[in-house]
Amino acid sequence: MTTNKELETNIFNNSKDDLEIYIRQCKLEDLESVIEINERELPEDYPYFFYKSILDNFPGCFLIAQDKNSNVVAYIMWRVEKAPSTNSLKYINQGHLVSIAVSKNYRRKGIGQALLANSMKAVKKYKIKQYVLEVRVSNYTAIRLYEKFNFKIDSIKKNYYRDGENAYYMTLDI
Repeated sequence: MTTNKELETNIFNNSKDDLEIYIRQCKLEDLESVIEINERELPEDYPYFFYKSILDNFPGCFLIAQDKNSNVVAYIMWRVEKAPSTNSLKYINQGHLVSIAVSKNYRRKGIGQALLANSMKAVKKYKIKQYVLEVRVSNYTAIRLYEKFNFKIDSIKKNYYRDGENAYYMTLDI
């Protein structure tokens, strides 16, 4: 059960483009739009139950951006995982960025940055010690975005993607 506070909307206004975007927690009825954006904008596809599982288990970590006409134009989803610490023998909570996508016509307007900033605050509430993500080594735009948030390249995952492309494994300690 969610409360209104959990579904609170943040308004992101890019005055340069006179664009008003609303960022809020994803709801079940948004999943079809999220899946459409994923399939149109990213080479990686996930089954419906995967999105639903993240929404069910980490609802505050699954945000969408919508335009003034209530069209979903972007999303970001995280999950929280137990993982061994890189500098001790303890297990820690990690916030793992699963996917972020912005519709083509809405790129380079600060929406991805706004989604990342808002979602990182939500993920932090799970008492994580580290944020982690994988990104295609060829995705320079995304890499620069993550570096703005102080993510560092930790390692390279060889042949990480289905098409054989490598991924940078990026981390940010809290």
